[in-house]
Amino acid sequence: MIDIRQAMTDPALFGPIFGGDSFAAWRALLSGFYGLELDATELATFKALTGRQSAPQGAFAELWLAIGRRGGKSHAAAFLAVYLAAFQDYRDKLAPGEVATVMVIAADRKQARAVMRYTSGLMNENPMLRRMVLRENSEQIELNNRTVIEITTASHRSVRGYTLAACICDEIAFWHVEGASPDVEIIAAIRPALATLGGKLVALSSPYARRGVLWDAYRRHYGQDSPVLVAQASSLVMNPLLPQRVVDDAMKDDAARASAEYLAQFRSDIASLIDPDLIEQATRPKPKELPRASGLRYSAFVDPAGGGADEFTLAIGHRERDAVVLDLVRGMTGSPAQIAQEYSAILLGYGIHQVTGDRYAGRWPRDEFAKHGIKYEVSEMDRSGLYLEFLAAINSGCVELPPDQKLARQLVALERRTGRSGRDMIDHPPGGHDDLANACAGLVAICKKPPARFATATLRL
Repeated sequence: MIDIRQAMTDPALFGPIFGGDSFAAWRALLSGFYGLELDATELATFKALTGRQSAPQGAFAELWLAIGRRGGKSHAAAFLAVYLAAFQDYRDKLAPGEVATVMVIAADRKQARAVMRYTSGLMNENPMLRRMVLRENSEQIELNNRTVIEITTASHRSVRGYTLAACICDEIAFWHVEGASPDVEIIAAIRPALATLGGKLVALSSPYARRGVLWDAYRRHYGQDSPVLVAQASSLVMNPLLPQRVVDDAMKDDAARASAEYLAQFRSDIASLIDPDLIEQATRPKPKELPRASGLRYSAFVDPAGGGADEFTLAIGHRERDAVVLDLVRGMTGSPAQIAQEYSAILLGYGIHQVTGDRYAGRWPRDEFAKHGIKYEVSEMDRSGLYLEFLAAINSGCVELPPDQKLARQLVALERRTGRSGRDMIDHPPGGHDDLANACAGLVAICKKPPARFATATLRL
C-alpha cells in the first residue's frame, strides 16, 4: 500500500503538485499524522507545528489544524479526500451493497465548490486515478472500489446515515449555519459514523474566536502527548510562496484580524454577546406570531435590504408591564418595493402608522413606506447601540421572543469585539447574518422609550 509521503512525492502520482519545497511542511505534518518515520528535518518541522517534544509513535485518528489563510488548506483537504478514497481499501468491512464515504464538509456552498474543483482535478488529471472514476457530479465522485467522495455543507443532518471512511471538515471555525453550536453538533454526529471503518477525522481552518470545537481541541491537545494531533502554523510556514507583502499589508490594515487570518492566532478580542440560555429562557413555546389584540399599542422596527442574500426584516411588538413582547418577526428576500408594500399592510393590520429603521439607502425606505401610508423614522442608535439595549433587556428577563429558530441562531452568533478605537462593536460573525436579530434589537430599543426602569417581569409564556 502506498503511504501518504509516497503519494505526495511520487512523480506518477502527486509529486508534481505536492513534492516540491513549498509543500515540505505539509508532507512532514501528514507523515507524522500517519505515524511514518520522520527524518531530522521533518521531525523538527513536526515538533514546531504541533508543539510536541517527541516523534509520533504511531498513527493518529484525529487531526486538527489551525492554519493561516492561503496556507494551502483547501488543496490539502482535496488531497486527503483523494488519498483516503483511492489509496485505501475498505471492502472487507463493508456489508453487501454498502459503500464507504469520504466526506468533505465545507462552511458554505462556495467553499464546497472550490474543494470539489480541487478534488476533481486531482482525480481526473492523473490517468491511473481517472480510470477509477465511475460517476461524477457536482457533489460526488464515485470510485470503482466501493468508495465515494462526497462534498457537502455544514449540517448535522447531512452526516447521518453514512458509513464514513473519513471526514474532512474545512474551515470549521466558520460554521455558523445551523443551531446554537453547529460545529459541536456536527462533530458529535460524525464520530459514530466513523466507528465502523475506523475512519479518520481531519478538521482544518483559519482560527477565529476562542470558542468552538477547533479552539477546544487546540486548548486541550496542542503540545500534549495526546491521541489527538493538533497543529498550528502561519500562512507563510505552510505556503512559503505567499508574498510577504500580503501579510504585511493585512497587519497594517487590521492587526487583530490579520493575526488570526495569516498568523493563525486565535482572537482574544472577540466574545459572544448573549448567553444561549438567556435566549432559550426568553422564548415562548408558541405561537410563533401573536395576532393583534385590542387595547395594546404596537411598535415596529425594520431592517431594510436591497436584495441579495440579506433579508429585509420586520419586527412588531408591544410593552407588557416592564417587558417587551415580540409579536411578529418576519424576513423576506426579493423586490424591496414589494416587500415594503407587504410589510405596510401588516403594519396597518396592527394599527401601526410609523415604523423605525436605520439609515440604509438614504431616503429610499422613507419614500417607499410613505407610498403606503407609513411614516419611516430613522433610528437614533447604530447597530451596536441597539444590541447593547437588547442585551440589557434580555439580561433583566424583560424580553419575550417568538419560537423562531433562525432568529435564535442569529442572536446566539452575535459577537462583541473591541475596535481599534477601544469602543465595543457588535456584529455577526464572518459569513453570518443578523437581519432578524437587528430588527428584534431595534424593536426592543424603541419599546423601552420613554426610558423606564426595568424590573423582573413575569412573561406570558
